[in-house]
Amino acid sequence: MSNWLALTLAMAAACAAVVITAFLRDRRASEDEDPDDTPDVIEYMTMMIGVVYAIVLGLAIAGVWEGRAAAEDTARAEAFALHELRERAADFPAPTADRIRSGVDAYVHHSVTKEWPAFADSGELTDRGDQLLTDVRRTVLDHQPRTDSESRASYALADQVTAAVEARNTRALDSGSTLGGVVWFGLIAGGLVSVGMLFALQLRRSTRELILAGLFTALISFLLFLVWQFDDPAARDAAGLIEPFTSLFPGAT
Repeated sequence: MSNWLALTLAMAAACAAVVITAFLRDRRASEDEDPDDTPDVIEYMTMMIGVVYAIVLGLAIAGVWEGRAAAEDTARAEAFALHELRERAADFPAPTADRIRSGVDAYVHHSVTKEWPAFADSGELTDRGDQLLTDVRRTVLDHQPRTDSESRASYALADQVTAAVEARNTRALDSGSTLGGVVWFGLIAGGLVSVGMLFALQLRRSTRELILAGLFTALISFLLFLVWQFDDPAARDAAGLIEPFTSLFPGAT
């Protein structure tokens, strides 16, 4: 199921639940009930609950957005380091340079086709990926420079290998959900309470009230879906994180 379809179904289900509940409540309401007779304290409580929930929801969105941006930066750092490593291998003798290029290509191909899909499911790196990157690192560090140019290139390539390894390890450490279970409980419970307070204001089934209630519920559903989508970028936006690899290494796939 695509993300857009899941979002549409979630918003439609939430709106339908509110509209159906409003109809059922209106049918069961007593004839002498006055919908305009709402205590001021309920209006005040509704406003305060909305404000508090908006603050919590805003902080959650900011947190998952920051986590997604960090995941993108980590993926770009790894891809750029590998690309620079492959390009600067030309400063080494041809046999060594060819081994570095072939090692980088093998690692990128494995990462794009095998490791990233597995990483999205389990949040763990593969042993094969570790071995391929270790082989590249060993090739770079085992080379004995014979000229000053090779010596400078050796230091530069060692830095790029280290950057790639660090980015890969960071990717593994930062995998998983950004928000904890308690936070998710608070977001969902707060959303239910915020929508439920519409009925405390004696929501009736007039067209205007139902439209506004449906739009409010759809907005809450969309924002919760947005938080869920960005909460674990490695699992739910793997294609976006792989994009730097496929752009810099067109033959990786």
